[in-house]
Amino acid sequence: MHELRSTAALPSDPPLLWAAQGLTGSSRAWASEDGRAFAVAAPDLSRHDRLAVSGPVESLAPLVAGVLAETGPSYRPLGDETTVRALLDALPQLRPVAAFGWMSRTRPLSSTEAGAADEGKARWLADEDAPEITALLAEAFPGSYAIPGAPGVGRWAGTRDDAGRLTAVAALAWSSPEVGLLAGVAVHPSARGRGLARTVVAKVLAEALTAHGTAGLMVDGSNDAAIRLYEGLGFAYRRFLAAELDV
Repeated sequence: MHELRSTAALPSDPPLLWAAQGLTGSSRAWASEDGRAFAVAAPDLSRHDRLAVSGPVESLAPLVAGVLAETGPSYRPLGDETTVRALLDALPQLRPVAAFGWMSRTRPLSSTEAGAADEGKARWLADEDAPEITALLAEAFPGSYAIPGAPGVGRWAGTRDDAGRLTAVAALAWSSPEVGLLAGVAVHPSARGRGLARTVVAKVLAEALTAHGTAGLMVDGSNDAAIRLYEGLGFAYRRFLAAELDV
């Protein structure tokens, strides 16, 4: 295997480019000698040490084995489900840990979509709104990896009701130069059913596409309502699987 020196050498696949984080700091990327398989390692990315992988298993398996020997067992290989399942068969020291969906959109906003995002009720929140965001997440999405003030978590968008109470939020978090990641999407239980999730996601999606060119997110594969929402906003769904060393 050989180590890549710039994201220009990576395939323009959003999960790989997201994990690469611009290959700044401690993010690193490798390719197999035949140039058919890739692995990208990023520490503490969305709360885990992640190893995004792609390529045919005959090239990928020896690459991943070598990379994990170098990075250590905390890194979780993740990629398209079929790819990772083939990797599990080839490397018995791995075991599956989580199935989920990766969704992304690269197509620019249409003028209609851009206008709707600008004219919607969602607005960018300020630092002083952090306690409200935290309280909403605690009630509506206590498992959110994105919380105000956490490393890598950036701007938050939100909606408020007529009384000024925060009703829905979404954030840009752990974004790379090429991929803006949406996270922390939550709607207060008392405000559900009003389309507010779509409103805040559309606001953050517009920013992700403008600033990064591609928007991505991770979603629970069993959350059909969320998947339909994101598909309605132009995101494409891929079944993903994460694995880890069985130590």
